[in-house]
Amino acid sequence: MADYARFLEAAREAVTLSSGVCRQVQAALDEVRAITKDDKSPVTVADFASQAVVARVLRDRLGEVILVGEEDSKFLREPEHGAHLEAVTAAVREVFDDLDADAVLDLIDVGAGDTHHAGFWTLDPIDGTKGFLRGQQYAVALAYVERGTPVVGAMGCPNLPADFGRPLDTPDPEGTVYIAIKGDGAGEIVGDASPTTVRRTDLGPSDPIGVCASVEKAHTNVSDEDRILEHVVATTEHAVREPVRLDSQCKYAVTGRGQADAYLRLPTRPGYVERIWDHAAGALIAAEAGCAVTDIFGNALDFGHGRGLEKNKGVVCAPPRIHGLMIGAIESLGIRPA
Repeated sequence: MADYARFLEAAREAVTLSSGVCRQVQAALDEVRAITKDDKSPVTVADFASQAVVARVLRDRLGEVILVGEEDSKFLREPEHGAHLEAVTAAVREVFDDLDADAVLDLIDVGAGDTHHAGFWTLDPIDGTKGFLRGQQYAVALAYVERGTPVVGAMGCPNLPADFGRPLDTPDPEGTVYIAIKGDGAGEIVGDASPTTVRRTDLGPSDPIGVCASVEKAHTNVSDEDRILEHVVATTEHAVREPVRLDSQCKYAVTGRGQADAYLRLPTRPGYVERIWDHAAGALIAAEAGCAVTDIFGNALDFGHGRGLEKNKGVVCAPPRIHGLMIGAIESLGIRPA
């Protein structure tokens, strides 16, 4: 059996260092754009740099690892993207000054591992690209998956304040890191402090419900999420409070720590399959904090079918009582994948 405690320490260090690199790139958006002549390049640079840093830390701490990452180095190896490679290398060297461009490319490609193993790491180097470019919320999400189940997770939320009273639309000076081992609970880390336990309570029968919502509001008709909430309110004593608006897997942390009461991710187009790196770390952290995390049919998320959650449709994350109401509403309304 894997040494989960050792894995968690490596994962915590990896996402902490990577978060620091991402913060530096985000703080220099205009400078990076000027170098690369590309408006979206800062998130591209941060994505690649983040994956390289995580791969380096995991290898340094654990030896050879199998890492299933979102990125590969093909883009950076093309001659016309030399400015991007230069910027990525400079970002990585803020942490590891012994690396040259070739070494950085090789580290990025550590993430080309496959899922046909009893255990592997999966990484989203930056989840929440729109939030990153707005200077708002995003996450570095890393998990170790064993036989289809995330068992170790670490998630850096560089701009997410620990204080619920602080705004979510501006970068927090410290940010937060969330960690979890399956069966051992979840923790929150601020700066160099020791982890504090994250454990949320369920809502009472008449407590108002606040959901996580994306920053960009829908511009069309009432969404399935709205219908679900309306059904819950109509059939219970609950009311709806103002949603908590932010991007990325930070939504799992915000729900797990009790700032919001539900995170719904409903299928939006035919054939869409969620990627494992978009959910592995966040789902584990929320579950260990006391939430139920399933697909829209109430099935456990199954990370054992390649790079996608092929056996699942959508995600419902909420404390147990609210989770049951959400699943019941989905069934009553006949909401099914597109």
